[in-house]
Amino acid sequence: MTVIDILINYRQAFLQGLWVTLELSAIIWGSGILIGGALGVWGADSWKSVGIPSRLFSFLLSGVPILVFLFWLHYPAQAMFDLVIDPFYTAALTLAIVNIFGVADVVRGSLMDFPKQYLTAARVTGLTTKQTVLKIQLPLIFRQILPALLLLQVTMLHTTLFASLISVEEIFRVAQRINAQIYKPVEIYTALGIFFLAVSLPVNGMAFWLKHKFTRNLSEN
Repeated sequence: MTVIDILINYRQAFLQGLWVTLELSAIIWGSGILIGGALGVWGADSWKSVGIPSRLFSFLLSGVPILVFLFWLHYPAQAMFDLVIDPFYTAALTLAIVNIFGVADVVRGSLMDFPKQYLTAARVTGLTTKQTVLKIQLPLIFRQILPALLLLQVTMLHTTLFASLISVEEIFRVAQRINAQIYKPVEIYTALGIFFLAVSLPVNGMAFWLKHKFTRNLSEN
């Protein structure tokens, strides 16, 4: 049985698993970019009250493997509060938290490193605060952070595989179930690898191209 045969014969199962993976990714990406972006902006503006606690939590979170964090929220945390939550939502919450603080770090760092001479030049030329933000800060900062954000979202897509370990029926768990039936690990995981390559490589390529084309040291003369 070839990779093509497996994809054709089990296309329904793969499509269902793919849909769950994409749903999970959409929640993780959307919450990470929206909430993480807002948290990053807020943290840069209010460093002592928001930025420091956010950076501290992000630092602590980076020291805990994502899988351990996921298992802790799925088992002990729910037992402590006498809750039973659908594993899909547990996985979405866990990975969204990781993504939120990852995005917040990127955005906050870029804002805090933004050279003051640009803002001074804007005031000298008579630009208002709104014009300065829209015409100078946002375009330059967006160019700086876009490659890093794209690469982070690809990483978060890959981490959705961990959701299979708490019984979320995403594409990796579907592949495991099919392999248990026909035992064709090479073909099945090759098909899975092709899927992730098809999604990840274009995004990675775009991120590297954007980094090469747009990203530079904003403090240079």
